[in-house]
Amino acid sequence: MRDISTKKIIIFDLDGTLAASKSKMDDEMSDLLSGLLVTKKIAVISGGSWKQFNEQFLDQLQCRDDLLLNLFLFPTTGTRFYRYKSKIWIEVYADVLDPEERSKIKVAFETVFEEIGYKHPEKVYGEIIEDRGTQITFSALGQGIVKELGGEGVKLKHEWKEANQDLKLKIALNLRKLLPEFEVRTGGLTSIDVTKKGIDKAYGMRQIEKFLKIPISEMLFVGDALYPGGNDYAAIEAGVDTIAVSGPEETKKLIGGWL
Repeated sequence: MRDISTKKIIIFDLDGTLAASKSKMDDEMSDLLSGLLVTKKIAVISGGSWKQFNEQFLDQLQCRDDLLLNLFLFPTTGTRFYRYKSKIWIEVYADVLDPEERSKIKVAFETVFEEIGYKHPEKVYGEIIEDRGTQITFSALGQGIVKELGGEGVKLKHEWKEANQDLKLKIALNLRKLLPEFEVRTGGLTSIDVTKKGIDKAYGMRQIEKFLKIPISEMLFVGDALYPGGNDYAAIEAGVDTIAVSGPEETKKLIGGWL
């Protein structure tokens, strides 16, 4: 079991680490995180929107109000930072894309789809291109598939990824050529995220260092995509100690061991 006595903050990915893709965190994970918050600061950083963080994570987290002071949230890949103060969640910063940037990114997606002859699935669930303000996200099966279909939606996302991984990488590669001034990442199972240049999970770690005054050496990151090309790999590049997990069940065992 990794010794965390020298770590002041444990940083978790959300999808695939604390919960299944776009699914609600379960009660067992809530209890474990509440126990960890007693002695450690916790940050959660993920590509999901603030609304998704609320539905998937915060609404499911049952813990004492005072423990929320130890919790720090970084939705949309760290382009936003929220902390708990005076019984409400305060937005500390937001790296918002301006209207022209957002329009350019959306047009670039459509251009790439046309260039490579990509056809959207016949049945999608919600928006395919979602404007999250600080991030534009493509979700191949629609943003609402898990909300509508539950576990079946998660299964369909895994199946799409297995069948279309090369296609997804091709879309991202072509986008990078059209949008060299932006960051393009293949986040999640079916999604591609676009943010301002230089913003990834390493950026989130630097923001933690800046705002919470915690050095990189005293951080530990836990995620399911710490391999080269994975959307958690930036944590390794930032020099943060990391632990790779295969999913929420392994994360539970990890936290349980610490407790």
